[in-house]
Amino acid sequence: MGNKEKIEKIFYSSIASKQIHEAVLLVENGCGDFSVNFEYGGKTIDTPIQAASVGKLFTTTCILILQEQKKLSLDNPVVDYFDKNTFKGLHKYKGVDYSNKLTLSDLLFQTSGLPDYEAEGGIIKRAIKEDFHISTAELIEITKTLKPRFSPLGKKAFYSDLNFQLLGEIIERVTQTPLEEVFRNYIFEPLGLSSTYLPVEGDFVPNIFYKNQSLYRPKLIMSLRGGGNTITTTRELMKFLKAFFNGYFFPQTIFEKLSHYRKLQITMGPIYYGGGYMQIPLNSIMTLFMGKGELLGHSGSTGSFAFYYPHKDLFFVGDTNQMAKPGLPIRLIMRLALSVK
Repeated sequence: MGNKEKIEKIFYSSIASKQIHEAVLLVENGCGDFSVNFEYGGKTIDTPIQAASVGKLFTTTCILILQEQKKLSLDNPVVDYFDKNTFKGLHKYKGVDYSNKLTLSDLLFQTSGLPDYEAEGGIIKRAIKEDFHISTAELIEITKTLKPRFSPLGKKAFYSDLNFQLLGEIIERVTQTPLEEVFRNYIFEPLGLSSTYLPVEGDFVPNIFYKNQSLYRPKLIMSLRGGGNTITTTRELMKFLKAFFNGYFFPQTIFEKLSHYRKLQITMGPIYYGGGYMQIPLNSIMTLFMGKGELLGHSGSTGSFAFYYPHKDLFFVGDTNQMAKPGLPIRLIMRLALSVK
């Protein structure tokens, strides 16, 4: 069985569920002489998808570009970009307030110890019921009511959407430009991504499935900006993913500093986190130690995914559009990486 047939078989067996209403997968190698795609439910590689947390890669890109331009440093305290009163009490752990000690690095590497307002603060549950606008200030206040996971000493990681929501705000304040324009100027226009955008009022936003419900949540998606929620297509996301890992935006040597990975909370499965992106080691108990290398990239809670497999120089991009099965893309990509020669 050839690689194309293997990929096709794994794709269709992975999405064989009544809850998967549409899906798309694009697999390419780095030199461009291997490209296959598979589609289900009418979704194609040019259909708009809601990138969800895959959009964190765009935020990461802009932070790293601004660092290259010496407009910020990952060592900078986060509080320097916000009102100190807003930040007071955000990270209070065992009687010590670490709020003013958080750095941009803590946010990018998910080592801040801040709790997650999405899973713990009820944002996801509320989003299933209704659409709503919410500000970063409100998200900070929600987070203050939750218990931090650890002190921000850089030894542990905990996935919290607020980390990247704050990074998005910092990008706006450093550039004095709305985030949607920064993304467009730094990423989308240079790469010629005409169907990729961070949505604002009036822009098209695709529906998201939660089980059998088709949810239309433009207000919330336009609120959670730095944490992801870019609208793109599978074809254009592939073009970005290759540029991200191939040194188009910043020197590839920066990955030496970004590739310090820490295991995320148990609910995140086999995922580790580095400097702005996920890492999934393939030589682990999850693969019965049969795999080699690692997957690098990001997945989203809506079923979106974009991963690079350096060991075989393969890129996997797509979407399963199902909030009730956020782990599905991870299992799919792991199976593909282990099977393709």
